Parts: sequence; C-alpha cells; structure tokens
Amino acid sequence: MSSRRKECKRQILKFGQNVVRFITGTLVADSPEEEQELAALRHRPETIDHLQALTHFTREELQILYRGFKNECPSGLVNEETFKNIYANFFPQGDSSNYAYFLFRAFDRNQTGSVTFEDFSVGLSVLLRGPVEEKLAWVFNLYDVNKDGCITKEEMLDIMKAIYDMMGKSVSPRLSEDVPRQHTEIFFQTMDKNQDGVITIDEFIESCQKEENIVKSMDIFENAI
Repeated sequence: MSSRRKECKRQILKFGQNVVRFITGTLVADSPEEEQELAALRHRPETIDHLQALTHFTREELQILYRGFKNECPSGLVNEETFKNIYANFFPQGDSSNYAYFLFRAFDRNQTGSVTFEDFSVGLSVLLRGPVEEKLAWVFNLYDVNKDGCITKEEMLDIMKAIYDMMGKSVSPRLSEDVPRQHTEIFFQTMDKNQDGVITIDEFIESCQKEENIVKSMDIFENAI
C-alpha cells in the first residue's frame, strides 16, 4: 500500500471518529484556524440553505460536518472501498465487507458509485433526527438491494447474513448459521400481507409500526450503523 493511500485511509478513519464525536456531542469547538477554513463555506449560503432544507441539521451542524468531510475527503466523494475500510476497523471481529457494500448503496442515493456530502448528510440526518416513518423508509431502501421498490426474501436474507457476519465473535453466545434465515422467515410471514412473495414499502412501514417485536428484532441494524 502506497504512503499516499495509507494517508488517505488514516484521514478517512479520522473523519469517521469525528462523526462519532459529533453524534455523541463531544466534538470540540473550532480552533481559530478551523474557523478560517469555514469562512469559504459561509460565502456559499445557497449550498447550506439547500442542505438545511433537505436535512434536520442546523446550519452550524452542517458546517461542522462539511468541514470534516472536505478535510478528510478533499475530492468530495467517498467510494465503496473507503466504506469497507471504515467498517473493517469498526468491526474487527467479523467480516463487514458485505454489509458495508449494502450500506454504501443505501447512502448512494443516485447510485453513482460514490457518496457525496449531500448523500452523506441526508442519510445521517434521517438516521439521527428523522421521524419514525422516514427512518423506516431508509431501512426499507437498505433492504431493497436492487432498488426496484420491493424487498424479496432473498434480498432480506442477504442483508441479515451480512449483519451477522459483521458482528462475528462480538455476538455471544455465538449464533447458528440458521438464525438469519429464521429471522427472515418470521419477517416475511408477518410483513407480506398479500402473500405475493415481496414486501412493498407500505407493507414494511405498516408492519414495523404495528409489530413491536419486529422493531425490537431489527435493533441490531441500528447497532450496525
């Protein structure tokens, strides 16, 4: 691995740490040098206004996120390999590559093969600040792997397997290989109201809102974000 690539990976991981600090409220105030870096952004209020309209973040929060994103991703784009590198470090006891792939596709709203700051801020806003229906719609999009507007049993099983593979040895006692398939069967039996073999977004949201057990069973998803 070249020194340039190592530095890029280090900077990406640093950005991930800053996101966690932002979420937990432990991100410290800007230094004078960082305030100067933000000045350029403040000269483009239309960009911030646009993002503020799309997200649940304040102007100041978006400025903090934007500074971190641009500092650590100068190109303004995050690719799939970067996502996989981040999750490999956060979940060293398991194989996170498949889940990182699915999560990357969920953040990549336009399926361009890269995640922009707008993609990142909109997705993060939904997960952290969005109302229940908005969060459930985002989760539905994650499970809808081919983005055709419905979830098949195979798609949900692929996501379930990816989540358990990522958790790896951190799940105690160790779960059997049949658990993801068992959970998938339970979800489908409950969600597929008309028994047509697919779950629509309306069926998904209605089922999750009515069945408390389904929401609790999907808590593992939130732990994986």
